[in-house]
Amino acid sequence: QVQVAESGGGLVQPGGSLRLSCAASGSIVSINDMGWYRQAPGKERELVAQITSGGDTNYADSVKGRFTISRDNAKNTEYLQMNSLKPEDTAVYYCNAAITYRDSYLHRSKTYWGQGTQVTVSS
Repeated sequence: QVQVAESGGGLVQPGGSLRLSCAASGSIVSINDMGWYRQAPGKERELVAQITSGGDTNYADSVKGRFTISRDNAKNTEYLQMNSLKPEDTAVYYCNAAITYRDSYLHRSKTYWGQGTQVTVSS
């Protein structure tokens, strides 16, 4: 009924930039909070940034001033602009979204996760 898919990962040199996108599709009624998480090898998944439906944002201390989260509600899409990338930003990045969707004649709510996209920062 609903699909969430990330794109935009890849290999970048330290100091470089990448832009991740996460698009939701399907029988969507509305999207509340959206966010980006990451998981490095041997580490737990951690929050990177969040954005509410009204545009309020929250960032992990490690990415403040370097990463910017945004969303386009008309396109059901969120973005993560990552600048001044460091080797320690290397991880699989996951998006999530709290989505209300149509299920026959009902409305249901669920948090959906993307499949993950690899970001590698290395010279």
